[in-house]
Amino acid sequence: MRHSEFWERMERALGPAYARSWASQQAIASLDGRTPLEALEAGVDPQRIWRAVHATLDLPARER
Repeated sequence: MRHSEFWERMERALGPAYARSWASQQAIASLDGRTPLEALEAGVDPQRIWRAVHATLDLPARER
């Protein structure tokens, strides 16, 4: 998954106005306590980050 696809999914899940804000504030345990944005900046695979976001938000399986 590319960064652009990650952000597209984030915007679909949270809306374009809230996605980046949420990603910069929500620390996720499965990302070693980092926010999704911190994890992206650290070079973590966007697919792994999306799976963590998906689980945190308890999104439907079809959004996986």
